Amino acid sequence: MTKNMGSADRIIRVLIAAVVIALYFAHIINGTTAAVLLALAGVFLLTSFISTCPLYLPFGINTRGKKK
Repeated sequence: MTKNMGSADRIIRVLIAAVVIALYFAHIINGTTAAVLLALAGVFLLTSFISTCPLYLPFGINTRGKKK
Protein backbone atom coordinates (compact mmCIF):
# COMPACT_ATOMS: atom_id res chain seq x y z
CA MET A 1 0.00 0.00 0.00
CA THR A 2 1.07 3.52 -0.70
CA LYS A 3 1.73 5.63 2.36
CA ASN A 4 -0.57 8.65 2.27
CA MET A 5 -0.52 10.08 5.80
CA GLY A 6 1.76 12.82 7.02
CA SER A 7 3.18 13.25 10.51
CA ALA A 8 0.54 15.72 11.68
CA ASP A 9 -2.27 13.45 10.53
CA ARG A 10 -0.74 10.48 12.33
CA ILE A 11 -0.17 12.41 15.57
CA ILE A 12 -3.74 13.74 15.59
CA ARG A 13 -5.13 10.22 15.13
CA VAL A 14 -3.01 8.84 17.99
CA LEU A 15 -4.10 11.69 20.27
CA ILE A 16 -7.79 11.15 19.44
CA ALA A 17 -7.41 7.42 20.13
CA ALA A 18 -5.67 8.15 23.44
CA VAL A 19 -8.49 10.49 24.51
CA VAL A 20 -11.14 7.88 23.67
CA ILE A 21 -9.26 5.19 25.59
CA ALA A 22 -8.83 7.53 28.58
CA LEU A 23 -12.55 8.37 28.54
CA TYR A 24 -13.38 4.66 28.53
CA PHE A 25 -11.12 3.83 31.48
CA ALA A 26 -12.44 6.86 33.39
CA HIS A 27 -15.96 5.42 32.90
CA ILE A 28 -17.13 8.55 31.11
CA ILE A 29 -18.23 6.60 28.05
CA ASN A 30 -19.80 3.16 28.22
CA GLY A 31 -22.11 0.77 26.40
CA THR A 32 -22.61 0.97 22.67
CA THR A 33 -21.01 4.41 22.46
CA ALA A 34 -17.85 3.08 24.06
CA ALA A 35 -17.75 0.06 21.75
CA VAL A 36 -18.10 2.20 18.63
CA LEU A 37 -15.56 4.79 19.78
CA LEU A 38 -13.06 2.11 20.86
CA ALA A 39 -13.36 0.41 17.48
CA LEU A 40 -12.77 3.76 15.79
CA ALA A 41 -9.78 4.39 18.09
CA GLY A 42 -8.37 1.01 17.09
CA VAL A 43 -8.70 1.88 13.41
CA PHE A 44 -7.05 5.26 14.06
CA LEU A 45 -4.12 3.59 15.80
CA LEU A 46 -3.71 0.96 13.09
CA THR A 47 -3.82 3.45 10.24
CA SER A 48 -1.42 5.81 11.99
CA PHE A 49 1.12 3.03 12.55
CA ILE A 50 1.02 1.85 8.92
CA SER A 51 0.82 5.45 7.59
CA THR A 52 -1.98 4.52 5.21
CA CYS A 53 -5.63 5.49 5.32
CA PRO A 54 -7.76 3.33 3.00
CA LEU A 55 -10.46 6.02 2.86
CA TYR A 56 -7.96 8.48 1.40
CA LEU A 57 -7.17 6.23 -1.59
CA PRO A 58 -10.42 6.57 -3.61
CA PHE A 59 -10.40 10.34 -3.14
CA GLY A 60 -6.71 10.80 -3.93
CA ILE A 61 -6.00 12.49 -0.60
CA ASN A 62 -2.37 12.59 0.48
CA THR A 63 -1.31 14.45 3.63
CA ARG A 64 2.28 13.22 3.39
CA GLY A 65 3.56 16.19 1.44
CA LYS A 66 5.36 16.49 -1.83
CA LYS A 67 8.04 14.03 -2.87
CA LYS A 68 11.46 15.45 -3.66
